Amino acid sequence: MKLVEMVPNFSDGRNRSIIALLENAVRETRDAKLLDTEMDYDHNRSVITVVVTLENAAELAYRLIEIAAENIDMGVHAGIHPRFGATDVMPFIPLEDTTMDECVKVSHEVGKRVGEKLGVPVFMYANSALTPERRSLENIRNKSFQIEQLRETIGSGRYIPDYGPSSVGRAGATIMGARDILIAWNIYLNTDNIHVGRRIASAIRGRDGGFAYVKSLALFIQEKNVVQISMNLVNYRKNPLYRIFEAVRAEAARYGVSIAGSEFIGMVPVDALVESFNYYMMSDLKNNNVLNFHQGKI
Repeated sequence: MKLVEMVPNFSDGRNRSIIALLENAVRETRDAKLLDTEMDYDHNRSVITVVVTLENAAELAYRLIEIAAENIDMGVHAGIHPRFGATDVMPFIPLEDTTMDECVKVSHEVGKRVGEKLGVPVFMYANSALTPERRSLENIRNKSFQIEQLRETIGSGRYIPDYGPSSVGRAGATIMGARDILIAWNIYLNTDNIHVGRRIASAIRGRDGGFAYVKSLALFIQEKNVVQISMNLVNYRKNPLYRIFEAVRAEAARYGVSIAGSEFIGMVPVDALVESFNYYMMSDLKNNNVLNFHQGKI
């Protein structure tokens, strides 16, 4: 069976009834399974993880975008995470025997239909990008260029949508494409100093000379009164979790700051966790901690 993972990001993390509508759409789709839902109040953003057959992926993706467009008004949206639209990002990830080319084909089918039927501008990214600069999501939407800027510039220069109108309505715009598995990961620092957080985020960010496959932002989480390093790991095999964690710990120590905790958003490949478990287990072995446990002394 050919399977596709979909990890749509929706610009609402506060209204449970809206997210329930999206979850129900997954449950009502043949051969689809809801794996995880993450709602974040401060980001005002929800991430749903779904596995569905390739045959039904396009219809489910369209239905989710339609529900979000009907229920999320970007004209009144507020949150600390960068955002373009009600369905902010719609990625398609090949699983099992599904190929990347098949996911690219589905993404363009959905993008064209969303643009024509729903009137939502669609920007294709990652492996579905039609121009090289749009392969990277941050070249389309980033901390300094969000829906407010898009409203003023859409249809000119770099911001001509691949599908749909050159105008932004209630539902904003959607970024869509086929990509590999990534890990969304937040590390919390025991400080409210956003300037320290930005230096740490820059130190580990690939484009600033850090880890090649890490994209990072520093965000102030008002509810917790702490700084969050928000990351996307686009290749966890080449940039393992434990290396990034230790780098953040070392950078934070330079400013007299420590790590307060961390969280994953959505699903994480088991081999990414096992690799990090092995690293820390071996570190403990060298200190005799785990060795004593295995000898039955702890």
